Amino acid sequence: MSTTKLDPIDRQILAELQNDGRMTNVELAKRVGISAPPCLRRVRTLEEAGYINGYHADVDARALGFEVQVFAMVGLQSQAEVDLSAFESRCKNWPLVRECHMLNGEVDFILKCVAPDLSSFQTFLTEELTSADNVASVKTSLVIRIAKDEPGVPFDVLEDRLSKTA
Repeated sequence: MSTTKLDPIDRQILAELQNDGRMTNVELAKRVGISAPPCLRRVRTLEEAGYINGYHADVDARALGFEVQVFAMVGLQSQAEVDLSAFESRCKNWPLVRECHMLNGEVDFILKCVAPDLSSFQTFLTEELTSADNVASVKTSLVIRIAKDEPGVPFDVLEDRLSKTA
């Protein structure tokens, strides 16, 4: 989808929902300066067009007992599309893998993993990940602390870029 099809109100709706997906439609309409019925229509259109993928709570993993976060850099033996797709499918079935990104360069995939403790992650690493079909290498980095974890996109950067091209 091209952002040129979105008008400033659509982009403002997206920015507001990205910051607070739990607000009521009435509050959202007030923040973007339109009435509630057209606001709701716009939100539904944005959802149907694929600009909004879902609504989620930002839970505190550590408070829930998930003390370990690890990034795993995975190299595959084969990068044929069928093998890449098979690995992605396998990642979707591993509960400890929270994100899976295919990369360009020395590493084929980077996985963000969350586990309750180091022992649980080590079991996953040795019994699941490194023994998976087509996995040639795995390098891991344990997260010590998180300096920034901001989901979504920077709408202010988008608006600045759009204002320069207009």
